[in-house]
Amino acid sequence: MEKVSLPPSGLLGRIHAADGLALTMETRGAAGAPPVLFAHGFGQSRRSWARTASALADDGWRTVTFDARGHGDSGRVPDGAYRLEQFVTDLLAVAATLGGPPVMIGHSMGGLLAMVAAGEVRPNPFRALVLVDITPRWEAAGVARILGFMRAHLDGFASLEDAARSIAASAPARSQRRSAAELAHLLRRGVDGRWRWRWDPMLLDPITAESERHQQRLLEAARHIDMPVLLVSGGRSDVVSERTVAEFLRNVPSAEHVEVPHASHAVAGDDNAAFAAAIVPFLHTLDPEAGLPRRPGAADLRGSP
Repeated sequence: MEKVSLPPSGLLGRIHAADGLALTMETRGAAGAPPVLFAHGFGQSRRSWARTASALADDGWRTVTFDARGHGDSGRVPDGAYRLEQFVTDLLAVAATLGGPPVMIGHSMGGLLAMVAAGEVRPNPFRALVLVDITPRWEAAGVARILGFMRAHLDGFASLEDAARSIAASAPARSQRRSAAELAHLLRRGVDGRWRWRWDPMLLDPITAESERHQQRLLEAARHIDMPVLLVSGGRSDVVSERTVAEFLRNVPSAEHVEVPHASHAVAGDDNAAFAAAIVPFLHTLDPEAGLPRRPGAADLRGSP
C-alpha cells in the first residue's frame, strides 16, 4: 500500500459541551487570522479535514477542526441517546470560542448541523457557509448505501489492510487508497486485536431517525440563511443530485454551486485539488483583508483530506 504523508498536527485542546461532555478540538494557523471552522461527516473525525485545514492555515486562515460527540477523541453519550440538538449546540459552543463568527465548512452530517445553526440562530453564528455534498433533502439510496457499509463492519477488521480494501471498494472514485497511518486515525485496535471505527456504534439508530425526522426543518432553516453560501457537490455523488441541488438553489437564491465532476459524496477525499479550486476563491471573496497573498504550495490539497 502506497504511503501518503500526513500534514502536521495542530494545537490540541478540549472544551466541554452544555451537558459536560468533552469535545476535542485542533487549531492551526496564526491566532489573529480569520477563523474557519470545519464539521465532519457521520462516522468521521476532525482528522478527515487535516490536509485541508493545514493548507488553509498556510493560506492565512486560522483553522479549527473538532470531533463531534461520539466520534474520534470526543466523549460518548453513556446511554446512547444522541439527538440532533446536542450536535447543533456543540457546534455553536465551538464556534463561540473563536472570537468572532467563523467561515463554516460542513460535510454531510456536519453540513446539516451548520444549516440548522445558520438558518435558526441570530445573530448569525457564521460569516459564511460552505456545504460539502449535502442538501436539506437527500437521495435515500445514497444514504442507505453509506449506512449499509457502516453497519456491515461494526465488528471491525482483522487488519488495517483488510480495512483499506473494504474502504477502497466502497469509494471507487477515490484516487488513492488510505495509508496505514491514516487508517490508524479512523480505527482503534481492541483487546481482541480487531480494528474498529472510532465512532460510537450506538449513534447509528438515533441519528438515522433524527435526520429523517428533521428534513422539513432543514429545508425551512435553509430558507432563512442570509450569509454567503457555497455548495460543493460531487458529480458522482449518490447523496445529492440535480434534483436536490436545484431545490436548494431555489430556496437559497444567493447560494453559489460548484460541482467537482469526478468526485463522489466524499468530495474532499476524492479530488482535493478540485475541492481547493472550488473553495479558495470563494473564501477570498468574503473580505479583502481575508484574501491574503497565497504562498507557494498553499491550498495544495492533493492526497487525503
